[in-house]
Amino acid sequence: MSRMVCLAQNPEADELLANDMFALLVGMMLDQQIPMEKAFSGPKVLADRLGAFSPQAIADADADRFAALMAQPPAVHRFPGSMAGRVQALARAVVEGYGGDVTAIWADGDGAAVLKRLKGLPGFGDQKARIFLALLGKQFDVQPDGWREAAGAYGEAGSRRSVADVVDRVSLGEVREFKKAAKAAKK
Repeated sequence: MSRMVCLAQNPEADELLANDMFALLVGMMLDQQIPMEKAFSGPKVLADRLGAFSPQAIADADADRFAALMAQPPAVHRFPGSMAGRVQALARAVVEGYGGDVTAIWADGDGAAVLKRLKGLPGFGDQKARIFLALLGKQFDVQPDGWREAAGAYGEAGSRRSVADVVDRVSLGEVREFKKAAKAAKK
């Protein structure tokens, strides 16, 4: 049975995200200062350009060539150079710290331990790590003890506050409205 995700809002990109947890991790890392759909489409664009998509292939890629692939129009991210370095650093962390198996990051331990490992990854601060933990729990059945508590508000059932809650176009709109309202409340 194939899992359905709707993060890229593009069937081919979403299929990669549903079936390749490293692609999902990279998409989450790219999700900053660009629309969510573009960020989560990034792994598919990279896979097409590289001809392969794995932590090892990305870690081993020549840095200048990889940056050029990220910048090739349409660029994978609005900051292709710096994000190329971050994607490669993330790939190296998965290769060196987890033997290339991204699922080892959340394979054992409780929610707090998984959150700590996620926060230790390049490009993952506290908020991004909590959102990714919520995404794993809500859409990928990765639910270590205490995952909702570790994810904080992002782990709340029925919420529409982050990428963890996007399951279709309607929920994407709801998440955007939540973020817009939260931003307005801060002003």
